[in-house]
Amino acid sequence: MGKHLLAIDQGTTGSTALVVSLEGETLGKKTVEFPQHFPKPGWVEHEPADIWKSVEASVRGALEAARLDGKDIAAIGITNQRETTVVWDKKTGAPIARAIVWQCRRTASRCDELRAAGLADTVRAKTGLVIDAYFSGTKVEWLLDHVDGARARAEKGELAFGTIDSFLIYKLTSGAVHATDVTNASRTLLMDLSTAEWDDEMLTTLRVPRSVLPRIVSSAGVVAETRGVGFLPDGIPIAGIAGDQQAALFGQACFAEGDAKCTYGTGAFALVNIGAAPTWSDHGLVTTVAWRIGDKTTYALEGSSFIAGAAVQWLRDGLGLIKTAPEVEALARSVESSGGVVFVPALAGLGAPYWDQNARGTITGITRGTTAAHLARATLEGIAFGVWDLLEAMAKDAKRPLNTLKIDGGAAKNDLLAQFQADIAAVAAVRPVEVESTGRGAAMLAGVGAGLADQARAAEMIKVDRTFAPSMPAADREEHLTRWRDAIRRARST
Repeated sequence: MGKHLLAIDQGTTGSTALVVSLEGETLGKKTVEFPQHFPKPGWVEHEPADIWKSVEASVRGALEAARLDGKDIAAIGITNQRETTVVWDKKTGAPIARAIVWQCRRTASRCDELRAAGLADTVRAKTGLVIDAYFSGTKVEWLLDHVDGARARAEKGELAFGTIDSFLIYKLTSGAVHATDVTNASRTLLMDLSTAEWDDEMLTTLRVPRSVLPRIVSSAGVVAETRGVGFLPDGIPIAGIAGDQQAALFGQACFAEGDAKCTYGTGAFALVNIGAAPTWSDHGLVTTVAWRIGDKTTYALEGSSFIAGAAVQWLRDGLGLIKTAPEVEALARSVESSGGVVFVPALAGLGAPYWDQNARGTITGITRGTTAAHLARATLEGIAFGVWDLLEAMAKDAKRPLNTLKIDGGAAKNDLLAQFQADIAAVAAVRPVEVESTGRGAAMLAGVGAGLADQARAAEMIKVDRTFAPSMPAADREEHLTRWRDAIRRARST
């Protein structure tokens, strides 16, 4: 058996592979982007074949960077963009259509129907979620209804549904294993949160045949072994699986009740560990499984801001204000403030705590003196404001303020964003040396699942880079928040 861990972090815009030592050192890393498809306004799709090619290329690149090969890998951990939905042929493995991405809003009208039918409370009680096009259940229903012959084939047991973790497990085992872990299952609208089993009532409501569903497994433990994969040898155990945000929670060692983190990726996602029993939010958050190790399940409250790093990508690709994403910080720093400009980055609707799928991005406060730099600064501030909404909801549910916030993800490298987040949330933001907490969390889960590490050892792997202490005067903070609340009111559809 090898002595290193391989983490596959399959994200929204690219796949990253990390080779990590059992001591927690990252030995090799490779990220490979793949195309995004926007066939209609509000629709977002991926080609599953592109995802698989990016995974292969990233794994090859990470191993090359580490100067290792597949035989040096002791276990594999998988983490993934969560609600993105794939349906494929069980025999051939061929997808029946492009994957519907978590950001896609095509099932918004179906969600409106479900709410109008009075199902919101039932869905929340069973799944911990709200009815929203974000989650997988209405996506798989849409595919079965809109791809020719798909529903009939599903009823015959010919098709398989999965989130991206399931798809990768299937590919890594040459079709031998169809499974998903409990964290990903908890994002589908189809799983009973208390039992961690597929729920018959939700399957009936969303017309999803049980035959298409993967087996639900724990987040740590050997689920399968590689087989027939050209870029990895046979027999490597797949021993860790978790959705990206849960993996980041684990990767930041948020093991105690009340520990919280926020990951700044394509979107921004804040989670707080709530312990061994699920509780329901009164302030617009969802309840989700944080992880399950052995027979012990840990739960979390989560708030999702759908657009974070994607707003910076929009400045780059949509407006052409910057050539590369890292340039945004220097541009934003070239002015002392946003000049009163507020950007609500509701480019895919508003997630928690508003859950307004028809909200749209809004820019307020523009004057003749507004420049590209003001808009760049307002974009970074808008990301932080969206996270403030999530943290406020968490504090209200907990009936106490957060002590600290652990931050990670690519955009967490931005010092201006990190400091403004600490200032506007009035909480210290702690950034680790390695901000790839999703991939590291997957590696840590694989180490635990393969019996090579435990949670205490995993916590020792984390090194702090910098703590951003809040320093904004209270009056300035309240002035900022007043402008944000006004801009949110303008952005909302109701």
